[in-house]
Amino acid sequence: MTLPLMPKATAVWLVENTTLSFEQIAEFCGMHLLEIQAIADGDVAFNIMGLDPVLNGQLTTEEIKRCEKDANARLELNKNEEIEKLLEKGVRYVSQSKRGDRPNAIAWIVKNHPEMSDAQLVKLLRTTKSTITAIREKTYKNYNSLHPQSPVTLGLCSESDLNKALAFSVKQVKKDEA
Repeated sequence: MTLPLMPKATAVWLVENTTLSFEQIAEFCGMHLLEIQAIADGDVAFNIMGLDPVLNGQLTTEEIKRCEKDANARLELNKNEEIEKLLEKGVRYVSQSKRGDRPNAIAWIVKNHPEMSDAQLVKLLRTTKSTITAIREKTYKNYNSLHPQSPVTLGLCSESDLNKALAFSVKQVKKDEA
């Protein structure tokens, strides 16, 4: 089953604004029943702002009302192409521990694939153009302590994403030469 975007924030909103059972909310949001109970008690997620699943098109009010009437009914996520694309693509969050590895990944790509444009690097590694430029020009603040490593082994992007970016950059270089 596909989960809603931002399941914890969605659960907070459902707990606060509906009469759905904790079991229904837990199943819809992919969370444990005890976690939903803790949200209702105010022990967990007290600082999380609820996300209205009706406003962002993940649920309809009719669906919520249907499930409020029948405790055995289960909420079903709306089929929304935009949301499905986001869920399919996956979350591109990079943990803080890996953010320090970005310069090493940039250095690796600049060294091994100099044909890749700054715009592609920004998109692939979710970094800034100024960081890329500084590493290309060897003016980065910690340039001497960089150890070029593949962004795939660092976990900053998938191999398929890197291959797509490289294929696109090769295509662009051939296009520019012609």
